[in-house]
Amino acid sequence: MTLLHANSRFCILEAESESSPIDSADSRTRTDRLIRELSDAVLNGEFAPGDKLDEHSLAERYGVSRTPVREALRQLATSGLVDMRPRRGAVVATLTPVRLAELFGAMAELEATCSRLCALSMTPVERRRLEELHASSEPLVDANDAEGFSAVNLSFHSALYAGAHNGPLAEITSGLRSRLLPYRRAQFRTPGRLPRSFAEHGVVVAAIVSADAAAAHAAMLRHVSLVEDSFERLIAATRSSPAA
Repeated sequence: MTLLHANSRFCILEAESESSPIDSADSRTRTDRLIRELSDAVLNGEFAPGDKLDEHSLAERYGVSRTPVREALRQLATSGLVDMRPRRGAVVATLTPVRLAELFGAMAELEATCSRLCALSMTPVERRRLEELHASSEPLVDANDAEGFSAVNLSFHSALYAGAHNGPLAEITSGLRSRLLPYRRAQFRTPGRLPRSFAEHGVVVAAIVSADAAAAHAAMLRHVSLVEDSFERLIAATRSSPAA
């Protein structure tokens, strides 16, 4: 290889290494935004169960390339909102109320166990950080910032998984949460849900900080059951609306 060729190759690699993180971050942002918009459209009834989700049409609708569309559909398939079928592509899934109730029931038990273990195992530093994380969401409640609160909410629950200090439990709980994420995020469109969720988190935090394992378990069970209830009321209201 000549010196000129080597230098040129080095410049190309250097340019790629400098641009790749930015390009990757932009792609991740586009995909995340598309996941939110697509899941909202499905949950709002804009796409009915059985509807084909064509990559080209979706790319045009949302003003993106087909790459983030393809990735978004793959991720929505893990949540059960979308079915990926051979030769037919992606279609809107039919998730029965019974199946959704089973998923929320499992989620409640897993998160309640994480909360109980947090009360027993969290270090003083972790407890203090959990309190600070919870407090950071209060201004978002006051501003009625559903998107901002949803982001902090995800961090809050992730802190509980980590604070349980049980790797396999954290992994299983995180995986199930990913499946339910569109449904859990949708709840924040229910009127008055943000302050109620904040208050429910406060009960969980208080129990963990005081090392009351039984209270932490019970508080999280109740919280997730109310999340499910809020989602169900939101969907019922959406489907009964004249615009739906």
